[in-house]
Amino acid sequence: MRAILCSSFTGPKDLRVSEIDAPKPAGDEILIDVHAASVSFMDQLMVSGLYQMRPPTPFVPGTEASGVVVAVGEKVSKFKPGDRVACSSWTGGYAERMIAKESKSVWLPDGVAFEAAATVLHNYGTAYYALVERARAQPGETVFITGAAGGVGLAAVDLGRHLGLRVIAGVGSDDKAALVRRYGAADVINYRTGNLRDLIKQVTGGEGIDLGLDNVGGAIFEQMARLMKWGGRLMPIGFTSGEIPSIPMNLPLLKNYSIIGVFVGAWAEKFSAEAARMNDTLVQWLAEGQIRPHIDRVLPLEEAGDAMQAVADRTVQGRIVLRIR
Repeated sequence: MRAILCSSFTGPKDLRVSEIDAPKPAGDEILIDVHAASVSFMDQLMVSGLYQMRPPTPFVPGTEASGVVVAVGEKVSKFKPGDRVACSSWTGGYAERMIAKESKSVWLPDGVAFEAAATVLHNYGTAYYALVERARAQPGETVFITGAAGGVGLAAVDLGRHLGLRVIAGVGSDDKAALVRRYGAADVINYRTGNLRDLIKQVTGGEGIDLGLDNVGGAIFEQMARLMKWGGRLMPIGFTSGEIPSIPMNLPLLKNYSIIGVFVGAWAEKFSAEAARMNDTLVQWLAEGQIRPHIDRVLPLEEAGDAMQAVADRTVQGRIVLRIR
């Protein structure tokens, strides 16, 4: 089968299309014909050797995909050949066939397009885990989301709107403002054009934020730590700036706010039943049109490297999807 191979941790430029043997599902796994796979920042970090885990090389990148089941392991009871599914895995999505755990796969209604389905579990799963499971967000609370036009950020904007939150979207360039407003942001802040603390105080009347959902890290997170309301929840999700922040711990102490880690992949490994219920909920909302994944562009498998480079260059809004079939 055709697949993208990463043979060294030297980044997107060295990815190649190769012919490899199709994988075989273990007892708790399904094998799918991949129709679409999304391209995430995590995928780009993985092939560049910058993620917190390094698969043995060579490996097939791709953490999220959708397609049709062609075989199941002997322990699988939820799926059968012919079922339409979306699935997540640490690797394997950029190929004509991939395997995934039964617990990390979800059945798709006929009306849900494969391209949209391939963008939901990671993006909206991270946003749901952050806002619903970790922060216990309540309608009317104010959330500030950084990297708001990216995959996870835009999903958090969309989900925040759905949950009845007041969404303040943080972006790094003005050309992204229209998209985040369309997805439900009440206010948009370009944190490259002024002092973030002053900008947040301006749009909140000096009150600050209940929830902070940060994809960027570095100085942005350090400023957010000074903007929290009493009893707020500040959530580090990723460090796309490349800088892991440090903050004075008297800040959460004085306002009794919490710093809550969000690593949905580890949670899904430890609490697979809860994660499966979340995936079912997200796909139901997708089918009903209550969430609306944004696809920046659809590219062929051969352009996976270019897609990853676009993600690294911050020129993607929402997700790029690879069409495999």
